[in-house]
Amino acid sequence: MGMLSKFTRLKRSKKFEYNPRYYDDKGKGSPFKIEPKFDQYRTTLNPSRGLKNKFGSAMSDVKRQGDTNLKIRMAIILAILVLIVLFIIDFDLSIFLPK
Repeated sequence: MGMLSKFTRLKRSKKFEYNPRYYDDKGKGSPFKIEPKFDQYRTTLNPSRGLKNKFGSAMSDVKRQGDTNLKIRMAIILAILVLIVLFIIDFDLSIFLPK
């Protein structure tokens, strides 16, 4: 047995110390964790489980105040696109006007 132990013995793993070149260990965070800049402001990053929690988070997103100019601009763009589509399919808008 003594002679075979030299051949069957497992090698010990070598220790490897890796220090990233531009990592400041006094700073915050880990250099190995990739996190986008605006993750802390996203509401959909950690989705809630369950139908009730998903509905609650959707309602809180709806209730949150947004930019009013953005809402008006979106409504105008949507109206223009609808009119373009109606023009392309040759829809008669005179049915909505009184005679």
